[in-house]
Amino acid sequence: MREFAYEALPGRVVFGVGSLDQLADEVARLGIAKALVLSTPHQRAQAEDISARLGDRSAGVYDKAEMHVPIAVAKAAREEAQRLGADACVAVGGGSTIGLGKAIALEFGLPIIAVPTTYAGSEMTPIWGLTEDGVKKTGRDPKVLPTTVIYDPNLTLTLPAFIAGPSGMNAIAHCVEAMYSETANPIISMMAEEGVCSLARALPIIIQQPDNMEARSEAVYGAYLSGASLGAVGMALHHKLCHALGGSFNLPHAETHTAVIPHATAYNIDASPDTKERLSRALRTDDPAGALFDLAVSLGAKMALSDVGMKEEDLDRAADIATQNPYFNPRPVTRDGIRALLDDAFHGRRPTKA
Repeated sequence: MREFAYEALPGRVVFGVGSLDQLADEVARLGIAKALVLSTPHQRAQAEDISARLGDRSAGVYDKAEMHVPIAVAKAAREEAQRLGADACVAVGGGSTIGLGKAIALEFGLPIIAVPTTYAGSEMTPIWGLTEDGVKKTGRDPKVLPTTVIYDPNLTLTLPAFIAGPSGMNAIAHCVEAMYSETANPIISMMAEEGVCSLARALPIIIQQPDNMEARSEAVYGAYLSGASLGAVGMALHHKLCHALGGSFNLPHAETHTAVIPHATAYNIDASPDTKERLSRALRTDDPAGALFDLAVSLGAKMALSDVGMKEEDLDRAADIATQNPYFNPRPVTRDGIRALLDDAFHGRRPTKA
């Protein structure tokens, strides 16, 4: 007999090819007077285009978003939003930019309109993260959940394969963790399973056929499901590891998730029979951890943490950080177990089926 609690998150999603054309109407609908457009330096031109679409309702462009949202960057962005009199933020980009919008919302409660250009999924979650003194701290607060998310698959056309692959694997990682979360429920697990199906189908096509809009749309749909799934439940071992690796060692976000998720899955899979059943079905395999590794390899992703900036001498410290105040996890978290997991991820070994 099922027993669960599920609280649906508020928010509006506008999905479809060309949906960016509805941005100005969404801003007007929300009664926003001056929206600060956020981006990374690399996406400045895209942010300026969006600012132009808003006309008089734009407060300008702030293009200083950085990976893992350093506290200094967050403080500077908050000051700029105040100086310009912004009453909302439009975050265009991936997790770094949307994370910066959340940092502003956390301080001032400004609504966020998210315009994702990757498969990060953070646009659908009330989870914020800030990095200070080499430690990434995260939390949940409904006021950082974007008010509206505009998903336009056209915006992913310029996403190169070496970014699209890890970004999609990052989204799959959200789905996997949502299935075995402490607060997992059948509604979210159903969405997460569908998210894995969509992403696993679409990503190889995108790598081989970059202009395939049907595959692009399918991947964006999977990313939406991934963020909505993780946003409604709690995180576990995989995200604890990736936050430790990213915040303390400045490893790239999506690439780190890509390298770790097969090993975190192997660590947990037998402790969560429902997750094993769902992932086996979604990936059409009896070895979900190995299948995730093989999928990532087929996308051209780097599967060794050593290839994305991790140093072997830092593995012990990473294991220590990851096992301090651990998140809920279906399998008990031990220091030796995590150290072995990290060693496998560092060397890029394919997980072996138990």
